[in-house]
Amino acid sequence: MTPTSVHDIRNVALLGHSGGGKTTLLEALLVASGTIGAAGSIERGDTVSDFDAQEKAMGHSLAMSIAHFEWAGHWVNMLDTPGLPDLAGRALSALPAVETAAVVVSAQAGIESGTRRMMDAAADKCRLVVVSKIDAASTADLAGLMEKLTATFGRECLPVNLPAADGARVIDCFFTPDHDAETAFSSVGAAHEAIIDQVVELDEALMASYLEQGESLDPEQLHAPFEQALREGHLIPVCFVSSRSGAGVNELLDILGRLMPDPTEGNPPRFLKGEGNQAQPVEVTPDPARHVIAHVFQVANDPYRGKLGLFRIHQGTLGPNTQLYIGDSRKSFKVAHLLRLQGKNQVETPVGVPGDICAVARVDDIHPDAVLHDSHDEDTYHLAAPRYPQPVFGLALITRKHGDEQKLAEALARLVDEDPCLEVGFDHQARHTVIRGLGELHLKIVLEQLRTRWNLQLDTATPTVPYRETIAATAEARYRHKKQSGGAGQFGEVALRVEALPRGSGIELGSEVKGGAIPTNFLPAVEKGVRQALAEGALSGFPVQDVRVVLTDGKHHAVDSNEISFVTAGRHATLDALLAARPIVLEPLVTVTVKVEDSHFGDITAEFAARRGRLTATESPASGWTVLTATVPMAEMEGFEARLKAICAGESEFVLAASGHEPAPQEVQQRLAKLHAERSSAQ
Repeated sequence: MTPTSVHDIRNVALLGHSGGGKTTLLEALLVASGTIGAAGSIERGDTVSDFDAQEKAMGHSLAMSIAHFEWAGHWVNMLDTPGLPDLAGRALSALPAVETAAVVVSAQAGIESGTRRMMDAAADKCRLVVVSKIDAASTADLAGLMEKLTATFGRECLPVNLPAADGARVIDCFFTPDHDAETAFSSVGAAHEAIIDQVVELDEALMASYLEQGESLDPEQLHAPFEQALREGHLIPVCFVSSRSGAGVNELLDILGRLMPDPTEGNPPRFLKGEGNQAQPVEVTPDPARHVIAHVFQVANDPYRGKLGLFRIHQGTLGPNTQLYIGDSRKSFKVAHLLRLQGKNQVETPVGVPGDICAVARVDDIHPDAVLHDSHDEDTYHLAAPRYPQPVFGLALITRKHGDEQKLAEALARLVDEDPCLEVGFDHQARHTVIRGLGELHLKIVLEQLRTRWNLQLDTATPTVPYRETIAATAEARYRHKKQSGGAGQFGEVALRVEALPRGSGIELGSEVKGGAIPTNFLPAVEKGVRQALAEGALSGFPVQDVRVVLTDGKHHAVDSNEISFVTAGRHATLDALLAARPIVLEPLVTVTVKVEDSHFGDITAEFAARRGRLTATESPASGWTVLTATVPMAEMEGFEARLKAICAGESEFVLAASGHEPAPQEVQQRLAKLHAERSSAQ
């Protein structure tokens, strides 16, 4: 079967912390729907979604994968995402493709850092909480977990089914409210009434029928307000399941088909037309007769099968031989083979309708976040992207084999296509390629991919800490560049002012030049010189941020002025002004969240203190465990993971997130300024 109607489709992302059971849950759903004959296992390395050799070796999902199945006339596209905190970006990239975010929570582990992160990230989606591994938890654990879900994520979390006392099966609380079976906690009637009360709050007519007239409500009457409650976050259904025993699996399939939204019922995608401040919202509707609009949410690069672009169709109908444009490109490509993915397998499909998820292979120009369309009317359309965590861990790469530098650059470009939280830069001071990710494990995975997929042998080094500069005052400067060497010379004079901006403001450029003191054709050259100065810094050699530069005056010569003269004048005027404006060095900070056993609380707080860290929060998510959050300078984080493992004997986990910049200690500023002065004098 191929879906022919948008109303038949359900798009669901499985999200959650590592070890929650997402991959095994997908296996159970595929078996229950008749898609596969027997469930694979992570231990044997034969699951549908974890098919990469690196995934099999590590026993964890490392990339998003997709599988599909049919159930009761519905076509379900399910995206299995990594749960490792270091791979959060790869999980978040699934959100633009789905209406439903199913956050999987282990009944044994409870609410973890990945649970919170994914629930927050999916706040604009219809959310469903799936409590897994219920056969391995006690009745008290399940009741306590339900209480914690409500306490953490709000009273909107309500069970649509309940586990039986032994966890061997679940009892529906929505479609069959008269069931009198014994459940692990609550009662079927109470759970049903709580859902109805929550849903009818959004429909005054239904509320009147329900409260004033005492009428019972059929589930079909609740469909529209139920979907509205999901869209608005007014209801977060909670269901229970065991992938191992099969308890609750069929019930989950019914929930996906009958209660979760189709592409016409979820929150509409946020498409914009134009760029920057000029971008305007545009309506994209799942109409099969309109122009094709599709969004590329994942790109995979296979050394043997080439580039594969996975996309969600938001509007129009696609088939083989459809001509598509990528973004505002004037060159189109023909969809030679329209593909559907089932894990690693690619199956050709005759048609793609609105709401469906398909793929195309061997299209070199396709890239993440690209909008595919069949008309130039949509040239500047783009989809508002999810907010990804900022990479904070860095690693410098040095090729062992001479001549591999270009091969490394090409491989990294492909990996950046696949991972929105992998950044590649160049350390100009050490002259090394630098990769940055969300943690040491993230970068280890990337290094292994470079070794196995591209046969690159690399050495690594600690990169330069990405300090920044800013200023603490306002200052002005004027610089005249004049050079005469026979014939036409060089002349350019620039006067400007630098002003401090609030932290996080970036760079602003302005002009107050009047009367043509600097001809307009030379203004881009001045800006180029200004940006060169801001990129190299005045005090320590690090880029400048949170500064406004205003061009105030200048002079030119009818014969000798040229672009190079104004680039030079703009650069030197900016450097002089920065030095006069009390420059300061900013050090990058990271927020560190660590989960440890209570007995290690004192050791971890002492470790933070030794690294100039500030403890900002503590909480107890489960008996015997404490979660500590601290802000620590990035420069002090080297070796933290190894130290944490040594303190906790491996029984811990931590997550890093960028936390802005603040002025570095005076001794650090003086050391960096001295090093910069020595490098400058040596050049």
